[in-house]
Amino acid sequence: MLLTPKGGAERGTAPAADPLVSIGAVLGRLRDEFPEVTISKIRFLEAEGLVEPRRTPSGYRKFSPEDVERLGLVLRMQRDHYLPLKVIKEHLEALARGEQVALPGPQRDRRDVWPVPEDPADDQPTAARLGRAELLAALEVGEDELAEWESYGLIAALEDGSYDADAVTVARLVADLGRFGLEPRHLRVMKAAAEREAGLVEQVVAPLRRHRNPQTRAHAEATTRELAGLSVRLHAALVRTALGGRLH
Repeated sequence: MLLTPKGGAERGTAPAADPLVSIGAVLGRLRDEFPEVTISKIRFLEAEGLVEPRRTPSGYRKFSPEDVERLGLVLRMQRDHYLPLKVIKEHLEALARGEQVALPGPQRDRRDVWPVPEDPADDQPTAARLGRAELLAALEVGEDELAEWESYGLIAALEDGSYDADAVTVARLVADLGRFGLEPRHLRVMKAAAEREAGLVEQVVAPLRRHRNPQTRAHAEATTRELAGLSVRLHAALVRTALGGRLH
């Protein structure tokens, strides 16, 4: 795909005849194509320097038609090409210089192809822990979204305020699902199912953990991992079965 520069006002300015609109109006214009976009997302993109709306004397954001078009282009490059914001910003700067920009073909995230890990540990992120600011930056979400995930019990910080590998993985998946319009309230059923599955695993493993033999207690951890892996694979198979032939 080739992006070519368009004529018109430079970023941050607009012809006098073009009306400036509020962030709520921008959200309404983008929602048809990007139903997952939120006001927090728009604010985050502004904070990252990808759009520069005007400000009224009282501090309210006002967006020009060029700003809205620019936001749509950013969201499209994220959705269709999975480009990081740094690369998107470089592409936009190149377009502003009058250059043509070649984009990779639309890609599908391999994680969307029914992942069935042999071991739950296979899906762990490389970073052991992330601070709150690091997590927000890595996921490209705003504080409001992260706080909402926490309010629904989907993720939780450790005592020192950081997030362990499991929490980071869950946060990434919640963010990915959000691209398809699934909100935290929709994911409560998944969390409840996971807790029930964990309870079943614990029933099997608990007697092993209480055993006097140290080797048997050590075996409990291996058994937990194996059961967790089987549970994940069963869950994926059951969802495929429930959806029938629509996945084939």
